[in-house]
Amino acid sequence: MSVAKRVSEEMETDLGDKVGYAIRFEDVTGPNTIIKYMTDGVLLRETLKDADLDKYRVIVMDEAHERSLNTDVLFGILKKVVARRRDFKLIITSATLNADKFSKFFGGVPIFHIPGRTFPVNIMFSKTPCEDYVEAAVKQAMTIHITSGPGDILIFMTGQEEIEATCYALAERMEQLISSSTKTVPKLEILPIYSQLPADLQAKIFQKAEEGARKCIVATNIAETSLTVDGIFYVIDTGYGKMKVDNPRMGMDALQVFPVSRATADQRAGRAGRTGPGTCYRLFTESAYQNEILPNPVPEIQRTNLGNVVLLLKSLRVENLLDFDFMDPPPQENILNSMYQLWVLGALNNVGGLTEIGWKMVEFPLDPTLAKMLLMGEQLGCLDEVLTIVSMLSVPSVFFRPKDRAEESDAAREKFFVPESDHLTLLNVYLQWKSNQYRGDWCNDHFLHVKGLRKAREVRSQLLDILKTLKIPLTSCHMEWDVVRKAICSAYFHNSARLKGVGEYVNCRNGMPCHLHPSSALYGLGYTPDYVVYHELVLTTKEYMQCVTAVDPQWLAEMGPMFFSVKETDTSLLDHKKRQKEEKTAMEEEMEKLRQEQAEAARIEKEKEWEKRAKQQQQVAMPGLKKGATYLRPRKMGL
Repeated sequence: MSVAKRVSEEMETDLGDKVGYAIRFEDVTGPNTIIKYMTDGVLLRETLKDADLDKYRVIVMDEAHERSLNTDVLFGILKKVVARRRDFKLIITSATLNADKFSKFFGGVPIFHIPGRTFPVNIMFSKTPCEDYVEAAVKQAMTIHITSGPGDILIFMTGQEEIEATCYALAERMEQLISSSTKTVPKLEILPIYSQLPADLQAKIFQKAEEGARKCIVATNIAETSLTVDGIFYVIDTGYGKMKVDNPRMGMDALQVFPVSRATADQRAGRAGRTGPGTCYRLFTESAYQNEILPNPVPEIQRTNLGNVVLLLKSLRVENLLDFDFMDPPPQENILNSMYQLWVLGALNNVGGLTEIGWKMVEFPLDPTLAKMLLMGEQLGCLDEVLTIVSMLSVPSVFFRPKDRAEESDAAREKFFVPESDHLTLLNVYLQWKSNQYRGDWCNDHFLHVKGLRKAREVRSQLLDILKTLKIPLTSCHMEWDVVRKAICSAYFHNSARLKGVGEYVNCRNGMPCHLHPSSALYGLGYTPDYVVYHELVLTTKEYMQCVTAVDPQWLAEMGPMFFSVKETDTSLLDHKKRQKEEKTAMEEEMEKLRQEQAEAARIEKEKEWEKRAKQQQQVAMPGLKKGATYLRPRKMGL
């Protein structure tokens, strides 16, 4: 977006006229557009309607070394487009690309090396392995600020928590230094940068520092390629970053901290040499750089869930996914797991083909789970409400929690809580914002990101257009929350958990412990629902469920019959034991009755046998005796 704006200014044209851009849920182009900037995901979706991409003569793919999921799939598709179209040109660019591998994949195409206008960077390695890289980065930044010449500092951290901790520690050290020093200490402007930061605070990193002051920017890997800040002469590289990795135990992708690759480390170091000779301080040893870390990042296609990719390739009539021309084929197990998850959602049939609901899911630029929720909202008559929830889940969290006003922001958040559902809480936030005429000042007063809410509104509008194209009418349940919760359950039944003990849940499928996050509307309710479904798991000190909704167990059996079934259940463990005892007593009584009946039958049989024998004895004939006569012993003769 920023690049398109810059180029349109250089070409002296309005943005959206000759130069435009397209990102997910936003298209700023027109009939006169000749240069179009877009994400790889947008281009990939365009191949659904135009397999040969006939409206483009040249496609330039930048930052190819990042090997995102969509980029890798595009390589396979564009390879066929190049073979079919003689008038089509494909240019792949990157600062740290393994050019030979790409050239070989595309049939030995030529390689062009274009030297960049960069300055030399002095690399300084740590002498020993670093135990606490946050503390080490703070110490190094303070050393640079006190002892080194002019120039701004850029520190790479893995995420928001570490960035805030680093900024807090730097501010604390500066206060201690100013209070203990007799000399004037130069000012250090500490500036965080991460995706959840409000736009006005993000913009501060591009502003020039005050006279005699130095900027210290603490950033995620967004500053590796996406942002270029002038005046950076010192880079502190912690050697770590976050990557999305498929976690089979959790059954979903999770962001985990990993050591960066050599290519990424080189990219970070290069940030110190944009405006003059610089220095990069690496908080890891040279031996680790040479022997331990990977030369390039693991392609996303080999480490993440492939649900979206499988759905897309199936819609492109790719029957055998294992035969698709991937540059680095994903593990077969990943493909099969993704197909299984799509089958569970009803997107694939038993032979791996797209179902009717699967074809509809392809039309939405959403995660398959959210697309399923949207379509179930139509069936249950609550599409209007579900559409808003899906839109809110498609943007980063709209809740803003500044460290210095945490209690105040938490109190503001609690006002929006809908008991038993974080999803309905998001719906409530949007409806309250709507009733306040979508005002930005209202968002600021309630610690909400106005930028995130505006994006959710745009997403909702785009999804509504797709629904109209599919001729799906917009229905509402008029605040019948149970209907909405059932629609939510239909998409997340595979992410369900049941209560075990006090405040602890276990996943219904694999028994993995999971906990309610303290920011959840269900946390501290006074009672804990027996069954819940959740949007995702976040791994910190515990496995926390994020965006949780309480559900009826009957819904789980109805929506996920492959995992759940209905059977008679007791209301408590005591009732269960009581019923077991009653069943045992009844069985013992039945056995005793049967034993007595068998004994009585045996006695009667025995009596009958005796009677029969008695009759037989009466019928025995004696020698010389007439029937009925008395037997007389003969006298002894002659004695």
